[in-house]
Formats: sequence, structure tokens, C-alpha cells
Amino acid sequence: MKKTCFLALLAPALLCACGGHSAKIDRRALVERNSPEVTAVHKLSSLSLGNGNFAFTVDATGLQTFPEYYSTGVPLGTQSQWGWHSFPNVNGYEPREALRDYDFRGWKEPYSVQIRDAGRGRDAANYLRANPHRLHLGSIGLEALQEQKPIAVEDVDRVRQRLDLWSGCVNSFFYLGGDSVAVRTAVHPNRDAVAARLASPLLGRGKLGVSLRFAYPTGAHTDDGCDRSVPQKHKTEVAAESDTSLLLRRTLDSASYYVSLTWSGRAKVLVREPHCYVVAPEGDDFSFVCEFSLAPPAQPVGAAADAMAAAARRWQSFWSTGGAVDFSRCTDPRAPELERRVVLSQYLLAIQSAGVYPPQETGLTYNSWFGKFHLEMHWWHAAHFPLWKRDSLLARSLGWYEQALPVAKAIAERQGFEGVRWMKMTDPSGEEAPSSVGSFLIWQQPHIIYLLELLYRNNPSPEFIERYASLVEQTAAFIASFATRDEAGKRYVLKGIIPAQETLRASETLNPPLELSYWHFALQVAQRWRERAGLPRNPRWDEVADNLAPLAAKDGLYLAAEDAVDTYANVRFTSDHPAVLGAVGMLPMSRLIRKDYMENTLNWIWDGWNWDKTWGWDFPMVAMNAARMGNPEKAVAALLMDKRTNTYLIGGNNYQDDRLRVYLPGNGGLLAAVAMMCAGWDGSAIPNPGFPKDGAWNVAWENLAPMP
Repeated sequence: MKKTCFLALLAPALLCACGGHSAKIDRRALVERNSPEVTAVHKLSSLSLGNGNFAFTVDATGLQTFPEYYSTGVPLGTQSQWGWHSFPNVNGYEPREALRDYDFRGWKEPYSVQIRDAGRGRDAANYLRANPHRLHLGSIGLEALQEQKPIAVEDVDRVRQRLDLWSGCVNSFFYLGGDSVAVRTAVHPNRDAVAARLASPLLGRGKLGVSLRFAYPTGAHTDDGCDRSVPQKHKTEVAAESDTSLLLRRTLDSASYYVSLTWSGRAKVLVREPHCYVVAPEGDDFSFVCEFSLAPPAQPVGAAADAMAAAARRWQSFWSTGGAVDFSRCTDPRAPELERRVVLSQYLLAIQSAGVYPPQETGLTYNSWFGKFHLEMHWWHAAHFPLWKRDSLLARSLGWYEQALPVAKAIAERQGFEGVRWMKMTDPSGEEAPSSVGSFLIWQQPHIIYLLELLYRNNPSPEFIERYASLVEQTAAFIASFATRDEAGKRYVLKGIIPAQETLRASETLNPPLELSYWHFALQVAQRWRERAGLPRNPRWDEVADNLAPLAAKDGLYLAAEDAVDTYANVRFTSDHPAVLGAVGMLPMSRLIRKDYMENTLNWIWDGWNWDKTWGWDFPMVAMNAARMGNPEKAVAALLMDKRTNTYLIGGNNYQDDRLRVYLPGNGGLLAAVAMMCAGWDGSAIPNPGFPKDGAWNVAWENLAPMP
């Protein structure tokens, strides 16, 4: 069987930028011309469906027939926001056992870290880091009924598959042997449920059915979370059954959940092996709905056709409202690829990064960092939602910050600071996962202030200020408290941190540029929130903001940190994230920064950076900096730089490497950058300031918000 070659699956990584157009955008045409099409089985060509809180990723059959084959590509995940599991804590490990004391400011600051020395401390840290982990809830696939051997990848031929973005359905057509199979698949917009309709003569002849397969979690750092070799460690039991339904109860240690399968028409249920149930239809057409839930569903989802119609209504509403950017009037040959990335990124982030919790970096497709979410990436996943006027998709996750406030306050108190310290790597509980890098990051601290400010700017109201004032106040209290008074220099400095450029060390890093700029911005915004609430400005916050150290420079170039005096001669400082450019870009200019120095720094990084050691969100970060520096040519070129970590697969996922085949911060950063390049920022006066005015980039856009 023919396989699509790897390079054909990767869209070209090239482009440039524009000047505006007033004609109304044909949104349906925009979406439909970018709906991805798959023509062969390939492990990087899977497609995802979802609603923000639940996602279901399918292979070329429209279901999850080949989970093992796709496991090293874009895995066939079935994940939710509620589906978590912990291995039994038989040794009674406690978070305090992973704490180690550090002295950065003259007192002991306990941090939760990965412990290298053998012993109980290391075992405790390893356990706490891996638990809880996100669950793969179950695989739904096609099953051969009469043959002894299962369906193989090589059996699937003449694939024609399309993700219809306008209706939120995947339509799959292929042949098994000489017989055709058609599958239509969707996810319900409000329930954690998959709906599918199958049509094939193989069904009526009793040769093809639908299987439900379940696995035990691996607890691994990065994988699909499926261990199929230990059936004795979990249970799958029939809780209820009828002629047209099957309710299964899953038990994995202390975790449990339910899987409800309902169908139309006559069918038999077979038990193939432990944790594998097969439904064998008795006609050529078969429709079903499979819902995953913590408790048995109080009300059924309804027929598959109804679920698909609900999905279509939701997606047509999604695409018809909020922002839109149309590149079809551009003459630069790279424009269609940028448009494709923008459209698919909107879809992927709506299904993967718009849930009740901040998202993990691989969304609801497969586990990375054990399925936990990283707060320093929340801005990159979600800041685009208010910029594209889709506020509700960000607002869903704000309740988690309110819930986690006591835990964040305890972390700050433990370390001797005021307010709340937001953890880097966490889970629904808000507990901090041990990390030798993440526990020393601080640039996630201002994110919640920035995100709330974006939402407020779209819909200012006293009620919004009242609702979230405590989050802003407590976060700003930490930011001001964390800045250290340097009596010798009569200034406030940032130290004892690992900055966003993670190649630097906490013990020696002083005044990294992105963090300084972000501290200044966040304190200014927090003061505006106090004034909006009718409160006086906090004099302590003004003192810190007014006396923060300016960005350190040498020979007209900004340094990776004040202590990194050999920044441009040391590969350690010119690899990983070029975070110095984040100081202006995602953030506005401030008194801490000289524009000419920042322009010099952009130009040096453009020519001299180790671009093969970067991440997906670095490219939009550079683009935003270039746009603010008045260099739109570099802004567009950064978005489409031809590098592995700036690759976008056929389904739109930002590919990093063999470990991170899905990396949603890259998608979110792209959308934030494009919104800024179109709508500009506070004080920008040039239309489409991030696109060149060379006549080749006539970009049209609607309903975008400017950045601060």
C-alpha cells in the first residue's frame, strides 16, 4: 500500500506580509479551502475532533483502528479535563519530601525539585512528578469479525479523508480489500461524546464491527498513556445493557469512570478479550454515540445524527463570529501557507486549549510532562482568544486560578513572599510538581494579569473588575515582593530565577530582560485595576516599577541577563528561546528599553542565533518584536522560517521533534502574532503594521483586538 511520504505531510515553511482590504470576508470559503485532506495512512496525518474539554483523534479510518501504529506519530488520544489517575501511593510520599532549601536573598526558600541523590527524597519527587497523570479514556476502532487476524494498516487502501472544518466532522472513505467503507465522525459540542456513522457492505455481511478497547496508564513522561500489557491491573465491567446500549464501568486503582455506548438498529455485543468489547451490526449502515463520563449519564446524548447536527451548529457559529484573517488577495506565493496555518490553529486551539483548566502543551491528544499543564505556556495557548474576540474560550479556565489561589498563596508564604506564586507545572489540584527547572521559573506570574486585562479591554465592566480583583491584587503583591532592593545600586533587581531562556542558572542569573519588562508591565496594569475599582494606587508597586533595573546591554546589544556578559560569544546564551526579544513584542515598550538597542539585538539574533535549538513559540515571539520594531519583512519571515520546530503538519499541529509531535503553544503564538500584525497595538497608527507595504500582502481581517 502506498504511504504518503513524510515531507509531503509537512506543509512548506515559508512566507512574507500586507496592507488591508475593506471587502467583507467570505468566512465559509476561507474555512473550507483550508480543510485538511488525507490520502493515505500515515502516523503524522491523524485528525482531531473536540470541544475544548474533550478531544478524540482519529486515524485514516475515521476512528482509532490503529493506535499502536500512530503512537509514535500524532497519537489517537481520547482525553478529557476530568480524566486523571494516580498510581497508589503505597509509600506515603508527601510534597514536603521533594523540598530543598535555597538561599538567594538571605533567607531559606524551599523549592520543590527533582532530587538526584538516591533515597526516599528522590523517590518521592519522582512519584509526585508523575502523579496524577492524564488518562487515555479508551480507543474506538474498526474490528474484523470473521477473520482471525485483526485489520492491518496495509489493508486500508484508496483513502480519501477530509476534516470538514465548517461542520466539525471528519469524513473518511477507503477500501478494505475490495469493499468500500465510509465513516463520518464528530464530537458533541457540550458532552464528552463521539458520534459516528458507518456505511459498508462489510457490516451487513458480518465481517466488520466497532470495538471499544481500554488500557492501563503508563505514567510515562511523554506517550499515549496506554499500557496494554497489564490487564490484571484494571477492570472493565458491564454496568447495564440493552438491545441498543452498553454501559461500561472502568476502574483503575482509586479512579473510575463510565463509558456509555448507544446505537441504532440491530447489533450484537461480543467480548473479544479482557477490556475489549465489540459491537457487531446486522445491516450495511450503523450509527452510534459513545460518551465518557465520571458518573453514568443522567440523560442520553441522543442519536448520532443529532450530535452531528449540534456539532455543525457550534462550528458554523464559531467560524461566523470572532476574528477572521483572509490572505486570498495577497500575491506573495507564501500567503496560502500562512492562511492555512492560521485557520487550522484556530480550530486546534478551540478543541484542545479552551477547557476548564489551563492546557497541557500537547492538548488533549497525548501526554507530555505526564499530562500536566504548564502555566508559563498559558499565555501562548490562550492570549489569542480575546485578541480574536473569542473571550469565552479563555474565560473557561479562569475558575481554576480562583480554585488554586490557596495553594499558590501557600507556595509564596513558604518561600517568604507576599501574595501568590503560581506554580509552573501542575494539575487540577494546583499542587506543584517537582522540577529542577520549572520551580525556578517566574515569567508565568504576570500571565493571569495580562490575560484578565485582555478580557477586560474587550468588555469593560465594574462586575468583571470585582470578580477578578483578588487574582490581580494577590499576583501583583507577589511580583512586587519578589523584586529585591539592591541598596548599592538603589534599584530593584530580579534574581534567584531561571528565566524563560532556560539555559541560564538560578544561582547566577540577574535581571533577565523578558522578566524585567513583564514585571514593569504587570505592576502598571495592576495599578489600573485598583483605580478602576475606586482604590488608591499602591505606593509599593509604584516604587518597584519606577526603580526596576533597566535591561542590561553591552556594545549596543541587550544581554540574556545582566550577569551574562559574554552573551554573544557563548552558545549557551544563543540557544533555546531568544527571550530577550519577548521584552518588546508580546509586551509594549517601556522606560526600561532603548529602541535602538532592541533593533540591534533583533538584527544580531536574526543572523547569529542557533535557530536549530528553538521552540515553536519562539518564531511568533520574534515576529511580534519585529513588528514593534517597524520591520514587517522580518515579522512575516519569522512566522515562516524554514526550521523543524516551525513545521505545521497536515492537520495543523506545530511539530517539534520525535517527542513533541504536537506543540500547541506554537499555534497559539502564531495567532497572537497575526492578530497583532493586523490590528496593531496601543498607539500604532499604520494599517496592518506587521505586514510589508510592497503590494504583495493585501491582508483582509475582521474583528481583531489590538495588543496593549
